[in-house]
Amino acid sequence: MSRWLALLLLLASLAAEAHKPSDSYLRLKIDGAEVSGQWDIALRDLEQAIGLDANGDGEITWGELRARQADIAAYALARLSFAGDGKGCPLRLTGHQVDHHSDGAYAVLRFAADCAAAPAAIEIAYSLFFDFDAQHKGLLNLEYQGRIQSLVFTPERAKQHFVLGELSAFRQFLSYGREGVWHIWIGYDHILFLLSLLLPAVLLRERRHWLPVARFPDAFWDVFKIVTSFTVAHSITLSLAALGVIALPSRLVESAIAASVVLAALNNLLPVVGGRRWVVAFAFGLIHGFGFASVLAELGLPRDALVLALVGFNLGVEGGQLSIVAAFLPLAYFLRHSWFYRRVVLLGGSIAIVAVAMIWLLERALNLKLISA
Repeated sequence: MSRWLALLLLLASLAAEAHKPSDSYLRLKIDGAEVSGQWDIALRDLEQAIGLDANGDGEITWGELRARQADIAAYALARLSFAGDGKGCPLRLTGHQVDHHSDGAYAVLRFAADCAAAPAAIEIAYSLFFDFDAQHKGLLNLEYQGRIQSLVFTPERAKQHFVLGELSAFRQFLSYGREGVWHIWIGYDHILFLLSLLLPAVLLRERRHWLPVARFPDAFWDVFKIVTSFTVAHSITLSLAALGVIALPSRLVESAIAASVVLAALNNLLPVVGGRRWVVAFAFGLIHGFGFASVLAELGLPRDALVLALVGFNLGVEGGQLSIVAAFLPLAYFLRHSWFYRRVVLLGGSIAIVAVAMIWLLERALNLKLISA
């Protein structure tokens, strides 16, 4: 019983994190000695950090926000620094407004960095919300001479250094590839969907019982079909959405992704699809592609290297996905004969995944917050 409880508690913590990660969006444009920027910060994160809801009614009004504009700017700009060629470039606020992203309202700070001369290399230090939220990320979009570099600030990567002359199309490709890997590793809903399909790959369903497969190639080819189908499907919709051919509402996409996790895990408890799980992977992979596209849109696609960035991000997603499969399959194959794998990992894990994904589904479909992050 303690094993089941521990598993449920672990996945419940993932439910809190997967509702919507804490992100801010930082855009910098460098033109000689002129550095201008825009910083979008979620009001829900600022409320947690400095408190914006003066009357405590659960809603942040324009009046409450306007009254704290100076505090917001002071708090944020104290956690961002910019240096050119080793010399600090003081930041100054140039504008303040509000914008809406797919997940809610954001404060938008416009600012400039005062550098004495055009820098050849820059260093950016970012520490917003890291003191109380280790999951927070700062998504940077850096533009210089028509080239765009994208990367992510995390507590482990809080300081980044760039040699501006080295920004190139190839570095853009690597940058977007790195972000693709990072996104799949922190995309718990994508991971749990894939794992739900992979858990039975080392077993066979016969006479209502799970039996271990006889040979590793049998499990390998089952996994190959599932991963290939998922990859092809989400690559199609990721490309169509990123290029602006198809657009779907964010809440619909995120709710459908949560529903796909529920159904994939339920199929392990009450098998309906059986050996054709690759069909499920393809069908729901089309939905997951729209989820990947929303992240890519927030990072920003460079006009001069749009296809290159799109391919790099998609290959990064596949690389991160394959690393998960490579870690999972040998261990699952080794444990396939055990009671522990069949009862705890497959059945217990699937029950826990259904429970967590149902929380996601309710939160996303009804715009609720059932678990505090």
